[in-house]
Amino acid sequence: MMKTLKGMLLSLIAISMVLALAACGSGSAGEAKKVVIYTNGDEEAVAAMETSLKNAGYEGQYLVQSLGTSELGGKLMAEGNKIEADLITMSSYFIESSQTKHSMFKDLAFDTGAVGTYPKYYTPILANTGSIFVNTQVLKDKGLPMPTSITDLTKPEFSGLVSIPNIMDSSTGWLLVQAIINQYGEDAGRKVLHDLIANVGPHLESSGSGPIKKVQAGEVAAGFGLRHQAVAAKADGAPIDYVDPVEGNFSLTESVAVVDKKNATTDLAMKMAETIVKDARKDLIVNYPVALYEGETVDEVNKPAYSMTFEKPLTVELLEKHQQFFNGSKE
Repeated sequence: MMKTLKGMLLSLIAISMVLALAACGSGSAGEAKKVVIYTNGDEEAVAAMETSLKNAGYEGQYLVQSLGTSELGGKLMAEGNKIEADLITMSSYFIESSQTKHSMFKDLAFDTGAVGTYPKYYTPILANTGSIFVNTQVLKDKGLPMPTSITDLTKPEFSGLVSIPNIMDSSTGWLLVQAIINQYGEDAGRKVLHDLIANVGPHLESSGSGPIKKVQAGEVAAGFGLRHQAVAAKADGAPIDYVDPVEGNFSLTESVAVVDKKNATTDLAMKMAETIVKDARKDLIVNYPVALYEGETVDEVNKPAYSMTFEKPLTVELLEKHQQFFNGSKE
């Protein structure tokens, strides 16, 4: 009798263990893994996003990997929804082009409150605006006039004293090319760009921040780059001033999108996307002072005089066309 009871007890224990293991197994299958975030944002943008996620209680539930715009863009276009990332922040034109090719993003499941109109599958997190900036001391020392346009930088007196970003490496360079083509068209614009590149000489920069660094160092008198960087440098007391070119201040946005992998991690990524949009903006707008959402305001100094939008949709294909235009203008 005792042997029978003992055997029954052992059997019940064994069955309980099997059921417990089975329960654990079924639970993990429905749980989300860590959300992988790919971003082309710079350090300030990544810091703002991570702060918002940690404050929302997501610490330990995500991994952030920073990539250059070209590298991340290449992965999006080549891999589609097979990409490792569950959530991306990226130049908006790359998001649109990869969505057109792969239909890889999930419509956002929250109201964004964005001022502008954007596709349902992304919403901007920041914007960059282009402008001219100058070193006022260098202008004075060399007796140069204050430029008011991009064409002013093509004049002989600015030879060797101008720095611009290279559109082949930097999306900031695209803001310059958009302004030239929009104002002068491709035929006359090719001459403007040819003369500008000739004046730039060795000061063609691979980074969008390269020109402002050379202008601040006094290596050149003028440059084209991100407007907010010049505004900040002037506010810090540097001999820097910014000039809104009559050809226009064009802008590029970087946006957040969720890769649609149809699992629990996608759902968690969607919650993190909402957190980034609604909680990180208060920090992002400090470093990227462009109002994008209802209720946001920026100081007057951060409002460009000639804010413009390019007449054609910004796509990877249009970027490649403008890169060819840039290279052809060197001849």
